Amino acid sequence: MFRRNNQTDAPAEPIPTEPKPDGKGRPTPTRKEAEAARKAALKSPTSRKDLARADRDRRAKDRVKVREAMSTGDDRYLPARDKGPVRRLVRNVVDSRRNVGEYLMPVLVIILLVSLVRAPWAVTAIYTLWLVTIVGTIVDSFLLVRRVKREVREKFPEASTRGLTGYAILRSTQIRRLRLPKPQVRHGESY
Repeated sequence: MFRRNNQTDAPAEPIPTEPKPDGKGRPTPTRKEAEAARKAALKSPTSRKDLARADRDRRAKDRVKVREAMSTGDDRYLPARDKGPVRRLVRNVVDSRRNVGEYLMPVLVIILLVSLVRAPWAVTAIYTLWLVTIVGTIVDSFLLVRRVKREVREKFPEASTRGLTGYAILRSTQIRRLRLPKPQVRHGESY
């Protein structure tokens, strides 16, 4: 009744398995490898100094990844404010055109230097340059925001435009060389 049956059945044919397209992309580790990995993870640094050193190393690696992402535009490691295709589009729209705000800081330095001169023509030049710079920046920012919203509505109709105005204006007032993430398009280039 509870004995083994010595009759051999016909061996079942193995069913060929196809790899899943959404698989993990690597073989399952053996039990020995998995146990070794678990034990290594459980081994925590014994002293406070070792723990601080390990934490400092981890943070340094994360900073390197973020810095590389800022120069290449890789969305995986960008900060939350720069992530996503909509933000990438806004960056490309801003970077593809010349903005008055790009020249705001150098013009303000010139105004500061000219203000050191105590001559009537210098005072007139300062006020005129100051007024032209401020009005030009406001008008250019208004046109930029309209263009950004139009492009986002065309390419991402379901996306929200909330927060894009400030993001575009802030980026447009930065000197191009100092922008982060680095510009991926040139002036006049299509995106």
